Amino acid sequence: QVQLVESGGGLVQPGGSLRLSCAASGAIFRINVMGWYRQAPGKVRELVAIITAGGSVHYGNFVNGRFTISRDNAKHTVWLQMNSLEPEDTAVYSCQMKGPYVYWGQGTQVTVSS
Repeated sequence: QVQLVESGGGLVQPGGSLRLSCAASGAIFRINVMGWYRQAPGKVRELVAIITAGGSVHYGNFVNGRFTISRDNAKHTVWLQMNSLEPEDTAVYSCQMKGPYVYWGQGTQVTVSS
């Protein structure tokens, strides 16, 4: 059983930063893509960022250079550094790891508000 555990969410003021982390445990093998998605109330889930095992990255259009995704293959961990946060970034952020199977974390709330 694979389990993804996220941490790092919380309340931050506009312009602030947060660093999310997601660590996988269990029977893990051949994880290729790690990524972050988010879902705001009343909106569909959207891609935030993904990173392949080889280090190729792709970001959602709204990121505009504010976020950085990184990973440690040996530790089965992915991070999302978020800077210059805006109220529109408020959402539940979930990590995903994809290989032969797809695994999701439970989600962590990010709230950007003054």
